[in-house]
Amino acid sequence: MTSRFPYRQLEWNLSGTLEPAPVNSVERHMGETDPRSDVDLVRRFRGGDREAFATLYRLHFPAVFRFAFYMTADRATAGELTQDVFVWLVHNHRQFDAGRGDLGAFLCGVGRMLLRQRQRAERRWLPLAEAAAVSPAFAGGIEREQEAAALRQAIAALPERYREAVVLCDLEGKSYEQAAAALDCAIGTVRSRLHRARELLARKILSRKEGLRCL
Repeated sequence: MTSRFPYRQLEWNLSGTLEPAPVNSVERHMGETDPRSDVDLVRRFRGGDREAFATLYRLHFPAVFRFAFYMTADRATAGELTQDVFVWLVHNHRQFDAGRGDLGAFLCGVGRMLLRQRQRAERRWLPLAEAAAVSPAFAGGIEREQEAAALRQAIAALPERYREAVVLCDLEGKSYEQAAAALDCAIGTVRSRLHRARELLARKILSRKEGLRCL
């Protein structure tokens, strides 16, 4: 079962720009990699096949980067965190167990772990003012840019447990089962966090719209 972001039929590209989402965009994201192929590639990599690792990197880099970018709102930090995830995988590849979930969810879980370690080390949350600039993708892009920035700020302002659920389920298109594997929690916990996160986001978005009408 998958879950969609309910507010608008929009999806984000890597720059953070909101764009109209084509039909079945979530299903397309989830179909980008074949779990059976991942298992075979991991097996080959464990046997010393460097090309297998390079293929895994190419297949999973975009999704890991998107997760890191949505969580940090900073492209440079997201890039560093993504590289750290794959460096970690090189040294800890035997911790991946295909019986417990697919590789994509596993890598998001690693990214989550490394991000928390980074946050503890820095003792601060990256300010939203440092978020990457959004480039308009079409005519009238300024308004879209403002919408994208407002939504990104609203998501980044959520408590971490709710932000993780939104990023994985609504932005990354992960199923509840995949999100639960990445967050190392029960499926019911993912559902409840996602429900609460959507409530909070809906209030923030509604409040912003009402504020703009009063200007």
